[in-house]
Amino acid sequence: MDADTPGAPALLGTALALALASAVSLGLARFAYALLLPAMRADLAWTYFLAGAMNTVNAAGYLLGALVLPMMLRQLDARRVMLGGGLAACVLLTLHGFARSNPALLGLRLLLGVASAASFVAGGVLAARLAAHAPRRSGLVLGIYYGGTGLGIAVSAWLVPPLVALGDSGWTRAWMALGALALGATWATAWWTRTLAAPPLRGAPRAPFAVGPYAFGLAAYTMFGLGYIGYMTFIVTLLREQGMSSTLVTAFFTVLGLGVVASSWLWAGLLQRHRGGVPLALLNALLAVATLMPVLSTQPVVVFVSGALFGSVFLSVVASTTALVRHNAPPASWPAGIAAFTIVFALGQIVGPSAVGWIADGVQGGDGAAGLVRGLGWSTAALMLGALLALRQRPVVQPAAP
Repeated sequence: MDADTPGAPALLGTALALALASAVSLGLARFAYALLLPAMRADLAWTYFLAGAMNTVNAAGYLLGALVLPMMLRQLDARRVMLGGGLAACVLLTLHGFARSNPALLGLRLLLGVASAASFVAGGVLAARLAAHAPRRSGLVLGIYYGGTGLGIAVSAWLVPPLVALGDSGWTRAWMALGALALGATWATAWWTRTLAAPPLRGAPRAPFAVGPYAFGLAAYTMFGLGYIGYMTFIVTLLREQGMSSTLVTAFFTVLGLGVVASSWLWAGLLQRHRGGVPLALLNALLAVATLMPVLSTQPVVVFVSGALFGSVFLSVVASTTALVRHNAPPASWPAGIAAFTIVFALGQIVGPSAVGWIADGVQGGDGAAGLVRGLGWSTAALMLGALLALRQRPVVQPAAP
């Protein structure tokens, strides 16, 4: 453990502080949008396609940020990048509450995606380095960090609905409140990580990544990006269209968020045991089941089981591709391999929300619930295709050393 790394008593506290960065960058900046969407769509007269496009441009911004981040991290300390992204997210979330034109909101969603990538990726670097200094607790440290996303989802479930319920423009106050919450969380992260540093790795060894042997895994991950984001964008809108009360929606989103918190521990053994595409296939199939459940039934019990299952699985799909690369590629190729999977995932995320919105708009008679049911049916199909593709992904045999 070096001088910049907290001692054992402070280890978990530092991991929790990093988890707040994850809560801001994904829980608040991306997934809280689902809670605001019904009110924004009603107030601003959006089509479902435009509602989906708001998350499409957010995903495009995230991809842009993820592509730029490796160059930044070779020049800047990862903690500074994480906090800079977090502060930018605070400002951008607040500005959402002042914007009422579609171009302005699209621009803010794009920039928020870039800021989210900076905070989340740099925070992940810090969490990985922290875990490396405590091998016996490495799984716990990483689980706490990624579980922070679920914490952000659960907190937003209690913060947003009461503010949205204040009136036609209640959603503007909700965005401002999210910005204030993000600022508090970022301050706490800054304070409790002030002894943690990750200096730039100039000249770190890197190697190319051969995508051919991972083609089925990459294709499966693209389908995951296409499928999961439709659920996370529109599920709250569907439930409200079907007549679910605000109280039950809050409880549903809370359950989903708590599922995310638990997910890192639920699937750790599965990811450790398999070198091929079995984990990616199983998790995609479970997500398909979770997505299909509210399509087939409006019963609250069915919907809550869907949310719990979806929350406890979807971030572990991300972990499964990281595990696939780590199990099969040489260490020098890990950065390029993870980047390849990140890019195809982001491309799926970009297409998914707009595709679901376009399908929902195409239902005759303007029946919003029926349109969203059809759109989520398409998401289910994408996830099942991803599961089938992942089953074709075999362990990669490395060539013998000369």
